[in-house]
Amino acid sequence: MAKTVLIADDSAAMRLSVRLLLQGRHKELVVREAVDGMDVIQKAKTSRPDLILLDLAMPRLNGAEAAAVLKNDMPETPVILFTLTDLHIDSLCAAIDVDFISKVDGIPKLLERVDALLPPNTASQLGCACPR
Repeated sequence: MAKTVLIADDSAAMRLSVRLLLQGRHKELVVREAVDGMDVIQKAKTSRPDLILLDLAMPRLNGAEAAAVLKNDMPETPVILFTLTDLHIDSLCAAIDVDFISKVDGIPKLLERVDALLPPNTASQLGCACPR
């Protein structure tokens, strides 16, 4: 069954970049997008994603506020704040039980964490026929 990731970022270019990178690595991954904190909460409740990626600085409701609501409503769903900040937000992330990856650290760290949470299906990536 295909896994679903919900990306929330007010930058369309960032959403597209992350979408392409994730789908390039995880061929069967379904990626949905949200434009702000209110949008991500609504879409998460209807689509029940396996992973949520949030930018911190978004209109209407920022990523930390949205993450707190999402973790309260869907505590089993991993949430990653993937954001460009020079602030030390480790204590905030620990308080709301979410991961933090700085965009400064780059895509490799994000992909490593996504792989850990949603292991790629290597058989489908290699084009192998799995025995029945």
